[in-house]
Amino acid sequence: MDRNQLIGLFLIGLVIIGYGQLSKGRAEEQAASQAIKDSIAVAQTPVKDVISESQNKSTFEPAPDTYNAQADSLERARARSNAQSAYGIFYPSATGSDDSKVVVENEKMIATFSSKGGKIESLQLKEYKTYDQKDLYLFDERSDISIRFRNKGAEYVNTRDLYFDAQESGFQVDGENVQRFTMRLKTDDPSKYIDYVYTFTGNSYEVGFDVQLNGLSQEVDLNYGLLMQWDMAGISTEKSRKYEETVCSVFYRYADEDRDYLSESGDEESQLDSKTSWVAFKQTFFSAIAISETGFPKDEGFISVEVQDDEEKEKNNLTKRYKANLTLPMAENSKSAAGCKFYFGPNDYDILDEYNMDMGKVVNIGWGIFGWMNKWLVIPIFKFLEGLNIASYGIIILILTVIIKMLLLPLTYKNYLSSAKMKVLKPEIEELNKKFEGEDAVKKQQATMALYRKTGVNPMAGCVPMIIQMPILYAMFRFFPSSIELRQKAFLWAEDLSSYDNILDLPFEIPAYGSHVSLFTLLMAVSTILYTRMNSANMPASQPGMPNMKTMMYIFPVMMLFFFNSFSSGLSLYYLAANVISMGQMYLIKNVIIDDDKLRAQIEANKKKPKKKSNFQKRLEEMQKQQQAQAKGGKGKGKKKNKKK
Repeated sequence: MDRNQLIGLFLIGLVIIGYGQLSKGRAEEQAASQAIKDSIAVAQTPVKDVISESQNKSTFEPAPDTYNAQADSLERARARSNAQSAYGIFYPSATGSDDSKVVVENEKMIATFSSKGGKIESLQLKEYKTYDQKDLYLFDERSDISIRFRNKGAEYVNTRDLYFDAQESGFQVDGENVQRFTMRLKTDDPSKYIDYVYTFTGNSYEVGFDVQLNGLSQEVDLNYGLLMQWDMAGISTEKSRKYEETVCSVFYRYADEDRDYLSESGDEESQLDSKTSWVAFKQTFFSAIAISETGFPKDEGFISVEVQDDEEKEKNNLTKRYKANLTLPMAENSKSAAGCKFYFGPNDYDILDEYNMDMGKVVNIGWGIFGWMNKWLVIPIFKFLEGLNIASYGIIILILTVIIKMLLLPLTYKNYLSSAKMKVLKPEIEELNKKFEGEDAVKKQQATMALYRKTGVNPMAGCVPMIIQMPILYAMFRFFPSSIELRQKAFLWAEDLSSYDNILDLPFEIPAYGSHVSLFTLLMAVSTILYTRMNSANMPASQPGMPNMKTMMYIFPVMMLFFFNSFSSGLSLYYLAANVISMGQMYLIKNVIIDDDKLRAQIEANKKKPKKKSNFQKRLEEMQKQQQAQAKGGKGKGKKKNKKK
């Protein structure tokens, strides 16, 4: 092969190689162009359609994983865009795991924290059990505490939808030691975040709660405040859910005012019209209370209580549902921190009263004079006896009854003395009734009053001691059912002195009575009937203005039998013991201390003494004379008219 042929072949090879390279470049361009077109088409197609199309192909193209990757990428992009729109810079915390739980424990409680919302999800009180001896939870995952704030450039943000990170692991704190636990809400900037700081003391029912905003002055608009939205489902813990429902409610106190509460019998809601010191979600013997020493501002303040329907109560073991919106007060000298503290514990009057904010009145010991009787008389005596380490609270109730009856003995004596005097005068009063039978009632009343004045007998003397004793009787009615000291304390056949005792379960329910028989209530009603019979033996057969008093006195014990059957057995025990002591006092006073013969002689001696009329008696007689004159004048005019006719 000569030189010319070799040169020709070489040139032909160069042409072939150059054409091949040119064709390859064009193919890559076309492939890239087609890939761009495919990406645009996928982006414009819903993810579910892309996936559906790929799944329906009988022969898959070489890149099914490419479609899935593109779909996942688009879905994440959309989720991120939605989160940014809803939560602003907090969008990284919009996703997380609900399974992340942290437990913090002290001597009084076990608090379980949830990453979602950064809240205390459930709270167990370690020192107490439910009536059926299960762990006692004040609230659980059906309740919620969250903070709502306004994000600048976005809408309101609620932390219940966001996930927090625990900054410490769970721990246990004892004694006077104090330890803090932090839940952090992150943003897209590591230097900007919100901390929930919870403070626990080893031997306390109190939990501090502070909200700290770090580096967020340009993102969070504090002009709208930090609103704590609190929702709690009350869990039934006692023997009688029906009774629980009658005492569960929202209690609250405006600063420098008396405490108030919502309805205990139905649904009610209320706007908070003033700065509020505390709001309590009160159960029978336990409460969850939000407290602010400076007061929760009234802005958006709201409280409500809602009765659950019967199906919901039975299914979920609930009493009532509580809600409160409370604007957190800003910390002193701070523009980025706010908070309050919580009390999660028993309705113990002494513990709550130490807060000096009328929180002791969460325990409803009565209003006015009835509350004063409990606060200054009944509770101090009860606490004194409790401090003596007496073996049984039933014995404490019996001793308390004896002390109260001894303190009331002077009044009881005056009552019985008045009753004995009325018994001595009974024959003379009956004679007056016969003498003036069918005549003017005013004359009979004048004659009766004259007899009382002449003999020195005051018919009202027996009523005054009874009126004075009534506040104590009602104070006891409030004290025993609300006394947590009696909770789950047994005495004789009663398993729990704070609830009813039942010696017999009926196969049916009696309206207004129930489906059980309380022996203490039954004995109390019987003793009341016996006491009434002894007491009414000295009553005159008929007294002015009270013709049916004896009948009413016998109806009352029957009503008590129905009313007290589901009440505290400790209360029935007190009334039973009080009746027995009263009958013993009555027997001794009337048969040993009071001598009817001496009393009759004293009355006869009083008849002979000149009596000086009091101003009241003079006015009463003057009024009676005017009434008689008017009555005669009216009759005279009637006669004249008849003559003219």
